[in-house]
Amino acid sequence: MSRKYQIRDQDELYFVTFTIVRWIDVFTRNRYRDIFIDSLKFCQDNKGLEVYAFVIMTNHVHLIIGRNGKSSLQGIIRDVKKYTSVKILEAIEQNTEESRKDWLLYFFERAGSFKASNTKYQFWQHHSHPLELNSTKKMINYLNYIHQNPVKAGIVYQPEDYVYSSAANYAGMVDKVLDVKFIG
Repeated sequence: MSRKYQIRDQDELYFVTFTIVRWIDVFTRNRYRDIFIDSLKFCQDNKGLEVYAFVIMTNHVHLIIGRNGKSSLQGIIRDVKKYTSVKILEAIEQNTEESRKDWLLYFFERAGSFKASNTKYQFWQHHSHPLELNSTKKMINYLNYIHQNPVKAGIVYQPEDYVYSSAANYAGMVDKVLDVKFIG
């Protein structure tokens, strides 16, 4: 891992990105997005994960995260990526209605064949590029970046209309998929 992208201070907030190998559009199905959300909820309840912002796009996820002292952020990130990769791949394998099933599994298996540490598949790219948000300006800039992702992608007109984003939380909407802590 590059020295530039490391979690140095466990008490700071970090902007992280999880990207699916080859930028494959997996999160086009709610079933797979819900697995990711459930993993975050579990880590909030059991590992001390604090989520301040998130967005799940079709092929990547952005988060602003911290911790409340129970576990290291590196450990939480590792656990989320490991759990979600296993569960999403299982869901793809078991989904008889997944029209892209063979195609998806082929590319995940192919990506996995390049790393000796993989048993069969590789779902996530290995890096998450944690960026320390050690100022209010950085926090607000990345918060806006995260919430504008679906708008810039042409999915919604208003950030709070995208279900799989914390923009609804910040807009004070009742319907949201994940509770978050607020920045500022």
